[in-house]
Amino acid sequence: MRIGLTGGIGSGKSTVAAILVERGATLIDTDAIARAITQPGGAAMAAVEATFGSSVIASDGSMDRARMRELVFADPSARQRLEAILHPVIGLECEAQAGAAGPGLIVFDVPLLVESKRWRARVDRVVVVDATEETQLRRVVARSGWAPEAVRAVIAQQATRRERRAAADAVIFNETLSLEELRQEIHALTWV
Repeated sequence: MRIGLTGGIGSGKSTVAAILVERGATLIDTDAIARAITQPGGAAMAAVEATFGSSVIASDGSMDRARMRELVFADPSARQRLEAILHPVIGLECEAQAGAAGPGLIVFDVPLLVESKRWRARVDRVVVVDATEETQLRRVVARSGWAPEAVRAVIAQQATRRERRAAADAVIFNETLSLEELRQEIHALTWV
C-alpha cells in the first residue's frame, strides 16, 4: 500500500508521519530529498546554479533556501523553473527508495501533493492532515520563529484547505487533538 500524506505548513503532517513510522510504515520524505539534492554537490545543484546564478548559492555550496524562497514567492516563473529542476530528481529518488523498501506500507510525505497533480497516480490513498490557518500560523511561528507574514506567504502559495480536502481519501482534522487522540484517528484508518 502506497499512501500519499499531505497537509499545509503547520498542520501536524510530520507528527502523523512519525506515528505511521511507529506503526511500521516506511517513510519517504520529499522535503528531506529536496534538502539532500540541494546540499553541496547535490544532484540538483549544477542545474540550480546554471538556471538561477550564484546569488542563490550559499557560501558552503548549498542552495540558499531563504534566498530561493524570496525569489519564488516574488516570481511565479522562478517557482516553475525550480520545480522543473527539482521534481524529476525527487521523483526518481522516491521510486528508488520505494523499491528498496520492500513490501508493506509506504508513506510518501509530500507537502505539495495536491499542487503537483502527478502524485495521485503514484499512490493508492491520499491522507490529508488539516488544521485552520490560524492554528497553522501559531504552530509555525512557535516552532520556527518565522514572522507571521512569512508564514502567511507560504500558506498563500500552497493549495487551499478545500483543495486538499477534495483530493483526500481520508482527512485528519488536527486542530485540538492530543497525541493519543491523533494516534486513534490514524488507527481508525483501516487501510493503514
